Amino acid sequence: MGLLSILIGLPVVGGLLVLAVGSRTAARLDRWLALAISLVTFVLSLALYTGFNFGTADMQFVERVAWIPAFNIEYYLGVDGISTPLILLSTFLTPMIIVAGWEVIKKHPAQYMAAFLILEGLMIGVFAALDAMLFYVFWEAMLIPMFIIIGVWGGERRVYATVKFFLYTFLGSVLMLVALVYLYLQSGSFSILDFHLLPLPSSAQLWIFLAFLVAFAVKVPMWPVHTWLPDAHVEAPTGGSVVLAAVLLKMGGYGFVRFSLPIAPDASAVLDGFMIALSLIAVVYIGFVALVQTDMKKLIAYSSIAHMGFVTLGFFLVWAILRNTSLADGMSGVQMGVTGAMVQMISHGLISGAMFLCVGVLYDRMHSRQIADYGGVVNTMPKFAALMVFFSMANAGLPGTSGFVGEFLVILASYQANFWYAFLAATTLVLGAAYTLWMVKRVVFGDIANDHVKDLQDMNRREGLLLLILAASVLALGLYPAPLIEMMEPTLVNLITHVTQSKL
Repeated sequence: MGLLSILIGLPVVGGLLVLAVGSRTAARLDRWLALAISLVTFVLSLALYTGFNFGTADMQFVERVAWIPAFNIEYYLGVDGISTPLILLSTFLTPMIIVAGWEVIKKHPAQYMAAFLILEGLMIGVFAALDAMLFYVFWEAMLIPMFIIIGVWGGERRVYATVKFFLYTFLGSVLMLVALVYLYLQSGSFSILDFHLLPLPSSAQLWIFLAFLVAFAVKVPMWPVHTWLPDAHVEAPTGGSVVLAAVLLKMGGYGFVRFSLPIAPDASAVLDGFMIALSLIAVVYIGFVALVQTDMKKLIAYSSIAHMGFVTLGFFLVWAILRNTSLADGMSGVQMGVTGAMVQMISHGLISGAMFLCVGVLYDRMHSRQIADYGGVVNTMPKFAALMVFFSMANAGLPGTSGFVGEFLVILASYQANFWYAFLAATTLVLGAAYTLWMVKRVVFGDIANDHVKDLQDMNRREGLLLLILAASVLALGLYPAPLIEMMEPTLVNLITHVTQSKL
């Protein structure tokens, strides 16, 4: 059994084992077992980095076994510079989610921990699958634990949020399945890498691109199919919000670079203006929507949509840049945009996860997410306030934090494509600061507006450890992003070379 199979299987089997152990309230065996399994998975996943060949764009840690020979479906796994960072992000955050729910989850804690472990294995499967049907199985199966997490441990409107989340994501996936079956009939294989090499007429590329667009746009989510996300975030427990923002949204961006761009490059070139427009609407319009939110979780959810707009913007600037610059200058700008989009995905995973954990710390004490119910938190929780302000600054794109790196690269690339693209993209530096600082001012600073705030206790060691680890990660990626960029560079250069060559 290869490393990738172990990384997929260990948390899934571990989750089932946690279910079998059940809740042992006195000894907390379920929690300790879940934490141990998630930590072992993370440690094992580090071998993906230490054993990674930084000098090639080829798939690594490949496992390939016949699965359903009659339809040429294989158990085919492998990773490259795009998927490896996303797997590491998943394994890094899962132990934190389990620790975050240690004291908080009173109802069915064993099932809660097991759901996140199983979800972790399925998320790794999505990023590692190189067979389209295997990818689709992981993609759909992932909905089940997330459905349960929101539906069982969510808020008052959890059933509405869960059904909306499921219907949006499931209906989008149906069209993706149709596209995958068409590609199989044309190529005789379900290998995603074979799909990349398949010549397709322009009409077929257009329909395939649109089918993928529906599935991946919902997952990102892009405007106007974003409305499920605020509801899901508000009703989800803290751990559910963290994994939703930090990892699940990245699967939409991953789908664009693994499927849409390399399989349908000519359709991507034709529709790049449309995709850029949707991305800029997400950056600007959703930024204004975030400004008027009164619920902290909703504000951060809309902030996520705006920040993910940079991801799709960076990916689809390719042809706009090449049309407006010389080939040599254009290729450097294209690489800058795509690299910035990938860095933004990892950075947003860390920052949004930390922001939702901060809201969770306050909610556990006050049982309110309303901004108006707080004020003057710094007076009673100074250590927590310092970290929340730090993550808020990172969310606003403060230089020196990871939030700045990806957005800055995408804005520079946008300028090479069109001044107005860069201008509109750069408004996030103003809008992001506006809605984030407005929240911080109302929640953290000022006079104590609520008697309950006077009784708040500062974060405990468990909460402090989680937030400090995330703060160190955000700072490290912001000050020294080179290891991440070097890992991604050969794969992204190969992707750019591939998508700029017509299949017609």
